[in-house]
Amino acid sequence: MRSEVILETIGLWSGYGGKPVLQGVDLTIREGEIVAIIGRNGVGKSTLIKSLIGLLPSDKGSVLFRTKPIDALAAYLRARLGIGYVPQGRDVFPRMSVLENIAVGESIGGSVSNDMLSTIFRFFPILLERKNQLAGTLSGGQQQQLAIGRVLMGAPSLVLLDEPSEGIQPSIVQDIARIMVELNRRTGVTIVFVEQNIDMIRAMAQRCYVMDKGRVVAELTKDMLQDRETVRRYLSV
Repeated sequence: MRSEVILETIGLWSGYGGKPVLQGVDLTIREGEIVAIIGRNGVGKSTLIKSLIGLLPSDKGSVLFRTKPIDALAAYLRARLGIGYVPQGRDVFPRMSVLENIAVGESIGGSVSNDMLSTIFRFFPILLERKNQLAGTLSGGQQQQLAIGRVLMGAPSLVLLDEPSEGIQPSIVQDIARIMVELNRRTGVTIVFVEQNIDMIRAMAQRCYVMDKGRVVAELTKDMLQDRETVRRYLSV
């Protein structure tokens, strides 16, 4: 039996400027899972991730973390609870070195962890190799690894990834998928990710929620994800 629920939304409504995008989203994530959020462009996937981390307020409904409502908490307080967030586009600090970017994540956990730094470099050896290089000079794939490493420095129990494959060459996409699965297996970190890339979805996800028009309209099991045409069909719902 799976472990306890770590994240849950109940009838979640959210949007921009008073215009709803999410329209009653219900989802349940258990500790240690890797869950994908899929669907065509514009159905509310990124809005959902921003609502989970607190960058967008909830209009109605609730977000619960370890059974406790967190709707009133700002994003930085949710981060301190153990929710990590890697935004679409990565948002690394381009004029800071790789090591300086990673160090930013230390402030979330409250202290420096040499063990965590070693773990990050073990999973992302390119970051150790480029540790003194300015982040803005890295490739898209290297910046994505840096953004993930920076979040991991805060030792989150849940990581939210928004379109991790965007702008990255296919070979690096598969590397990142493999590393995230290994991180999950070794550390137990829970991962929720928004994605359009079929190969990444199938490589990482243990199950996925399908969104359309601001709602969850289906849930796919691991077995269903093995069928590329099934995934492709739901990506165009």
